[in-house]
Amino acid sequence: MNIDHTTINTLGELKTAGYTPKSIKDELRDNLRDKLKKGETTFEGIWGYEDSVIPELERAILSRHNINLLGLRGQAKTRLARMMVNLLDEYIPYVEGSEINDDPFKPISRYARELIAEKGDDTPLSWLHRSDRFFEKLATPDVTVADLIGDVDPIKAANLRLSYADDRVIHFGMIPRANRCIFVINELPDLQARIQVSLFNILQEGDIQIRGFKLRLPLDLQFVFTANPEDYTNRGSIVTPLKDRIGSQILTHYPEDIETARKITEQEIQVDSRQTDAVYVPDLAKDLLEQISFEARESDYVDAKSGVSARTSITAYENLLSTAEHRSLQSGSDRTTVRLSDFMGVIPSITGKIELVYEGEQEGADAVAIILLEDAIKSLFETYFPRIDKLQRKDAESPYDEVIQWFFEGEGFDLSDEGPDEDYRKALDSVPPLEALVNKYQPDTAKEDRYFLKEFILWGLVANNKLSKHRFTDGYQFKDLYGSYISKL
Repeated sequence: MNIDHTTINTLGELKTAGYTPKSIKDELRDNLRDKLKKGETTFEGIWGYEDSVIPELERAILSRHNINLLGLRGQAKTRLARMMVNLLDEYIPYVEGSEINDDPFKPISRYARELIAEKGDDTPLSWLHRSDRFFEKLATPDVTVADLIGDVDPIKAANLRLSYADDRVIHFGMIPRANRCIFVINELPDLQARIQVSLFNILQEGDIQIRGFKLRLPLDLQFVFTANPEDYTNRGSIVTPLKDRIGSQILTHYPEDIETARKITEQEIQVDSRQTDAVYVPDLAKDLLEQISFEARESDYVDAKSGVSARTSITAYENLLSTAEHRSLQSGSDRTTVRLSDFMGVIPSITGKIELVYEGEQEGADAVAIILLEDAIKSLFETYFPRIDKLQRKDAESPYDEVIQWFFEGEGFDLSDEGPDEDYRKALDSVPPLEALVNKYQPDTAKEDRYFLKEFILWGLVANNKLSKHRFTDGYQFKDLYGSYISKL
């Protein structure tokens, strides 16, 4: 209903304007219906859920359900809950001074009822914007019933000279204060079972009990819970009667393709404009960055139950830009291009984001990160260049024979981490078969992407055991696979 809230300050003026109150679930439902009829996007900036999570969430809202979003870390569960605020009316009226946002037409607190009884149509009103109608609580083991529901306040009793038999001594917790709002409890299984039990009546019957006071407070709330399936076994669980009172449980998931993952990363990265202006990132580098997360989710070294958050790619992208920026600042260059060797700078972003199984711990977090990078290179290599078979006849011809022969006959060459772009390009140009491979298999590659692609060939040959790569103080040396062994002999 379109009402100018700036002109309405009393209950009488609200009645005259013909305002009709709604429950928050009806509010969400009606506004969602309008958006769907108009073909508008309901959850902007949420990628990969268009045909899975979002339709289920919309159906839950239309059903007026409390919702549990169940999924691994970094699957936008909290973001979806926060975006539900956009489906609320812009402003709603409440009794001025009310701690629990009392609806003027359906007051539930003693304060609001007494004020309306005293002042009638002159009862003063305030207006609550939808941005203030979102409450969020992270479930931790130290959360108490008093935090969520409320408790008796002895200081209030002393100041107002009230006996403990008077319900005005109650100090309301977060949930009553979130009346007519969206209330989110993140990581619900981490909430102790006895605290979860305290939510039963609020979800179903609408009354609360505080220190012997049984208050009939039909709170008007939209509950959204988030939970990680890992928590069900590792840290806690959602008690069965509480699950029974949650209308819809919706499973979230990770992006299913690199294109979707790239959209998420590019939307979420927080970078200085000077970085994006000074550092060019080839498309292949962006794909490779996302492929690392895809490899991690399938890796035998990584705990699949824990998941690999989308934040892995986001922070890795930020570190990739910073690695290239660091080099350009040291070399005095105004502009540079990301190199494949710059991916060594993203390892700290990966090691802190993945949970390793026993075999991964034995390898070490840094070693696993490098293995994931090499696996990503192997996976993408086949989409750009001919496949390298593990088993083939010794006399069989390969598109990579000329490159391998060049390294066999020469001393190899070095690529410095911090060397200027001119030296980097000169080193790669010194291997003519690389240029021939790019011209033959990727002739349409943009000029600014060609050197990354050349380096990609070298790393691909290393990952497929056709060349060897050795780390020195500030760079990499590429050599023939057996050259170093023969030279020692």
